[in-house]
Amino acid sequence: MPKVTEAYREARRDEIATAALRCFARKGYGGTSMADIIAESGLSAGAIYGHYAGKRELFVAVTERVLSARRDDLARAEAGGHVLSPGETIATLLRGMISEPFAPQVMIQMWSEAAIDDELRSVVEGILALVRTTVREHIAAWVAAEPGRGGDDPEGYIDALTPIAMGLAPGFMIQRALSDRFDEEAYLDMLPEALPH
Repeated sequence: MPKVTEAYREARRDEIATAALRCFARKGYGGTSMADIIAESGLSAGAIYGHYAGKRELFVAVTERVLSARRDDLARAEAGGHVLSPGETIATLLRGMISEPFAPQVMIQMWSEAAIDDELRSVVEGILALVRTTVREHIAAWVAAEPGRGGDDPEGYIDALTPIAMGLAPGFMIQRALSDRFDEEAYLDMLPEALPH
């Protein structure tokens, strides 16, 4: 039997994660079963469980995949030495997020379900910690790019600004999902002006 390459394994994991993302978008985390994901993927249960232990591991993989792509977006935006302001950082993350099929809907469902599901809450806390680290790193680079920015306590300034910047993302996603009158481009264009720059 031919040996399975790592590239093949990664492609299969990605295929399964994409099927899971579609299910989570349609039914939410709590409403999605492994049987749903198996049916959506068209693969056997053994093929799925050979890559993922269960729904929770799949959910983490899906969100990590989305977050990794957003980090790549930030790196591209900073090409040539441009240091993103806090608003540019959040706008870049959100522009990438809305380019992901189903990701905004899944994020909204994830937040609401995490409020009442302790298991999911621990998963979401881990994901938020990764996002917080990413946003904080970019705000820290922006503060460091101009001496005096952040006053006498740059670290305190960075720590205070990070959750404020992060808080703009849920507002964007909720309005985008629920309001037909929401102008997402105007919101994204205004973000760099809305935060310190």
